[in-house]
Amino acid sequence: MNRPNGVALKQHHLLFQERKHDRMKLYGMAQSRSFRALWALEETGLEYEYVGIKLFVDPAQSEAAQNPDYLALNSQGKVPTLVDGDLVLTESIAIVNYIARKAPECGLLPNVDMVGYAHHDELIAFVLAELEQPLWSNGKHRFALPEEQRIPQMLETAKFEFAKALHTLDHLLGGNEFAIGGQFSLADLLLAHTFNWAIRFEFDVPARYVELRDRHYRRPAAVRAMAVIE
Repeated sequence: MNRPNGVALKQHHLLFQERKHDRMKLYGMAQSRSFRALWALEETGLEYEYVGIKLFVDPAQSEAAQNPDYLALNSQGKVPTLVDGDLVLTESIAIVNYIARKAPECGLLPNVDMVGYAHHDELIAFVLAELEQPLWSNGKHRFALPEEQRIPQMLETAKFEFAKALHTLDHLLGGNEFAIGGQFSLADLLLAHTFNWAIRFEFDVPARYVELRDRHYRRPAAVRAMAVIE
């Protein structure tokens, strides 16, 4: 079938321009924040297509984060990006919540009362704003920022802030096996992914949280998600 103006578009261009599909598309990269969304998709069993994106490569490459076609979806040139019909989401927490709400039977959103959901929201906000923040500061000042913008002293500050966040997390979790409602939920997924990030970045992670990461990463959905990016 001919395209408008009779011009046959290249296949890689179609990946970005044709948004109306029977299944969602997740654009991601390795074990970045996009892994949260990939894991959530595997937990739900929803149909999706995964498209690998690369940073720091020639923008002319179809899979480049700075390729104009990808920037049309995600103006920051970051991952993840989720496309579901006409809907485009570019923040990982919005994406995982959307995925969980599309498949409520999967249990990623806990079956709890209003007070339970208040604690759920509090914990997720804490993970994103406090527990993850020093990890991203570390990454920015080691490799993500231009060299002239990096501050080496920030690496020690990040360790200090992470240790403080761990102390608070101990009180929020209270030693329970699961974060909220006695079963695996988005809060556990986010915690496991964040601690995996901390371990990979060689932060001092207490053994109980290493075990938490290991236990949740053994879930079949996590194993399947990891196989997608390997």
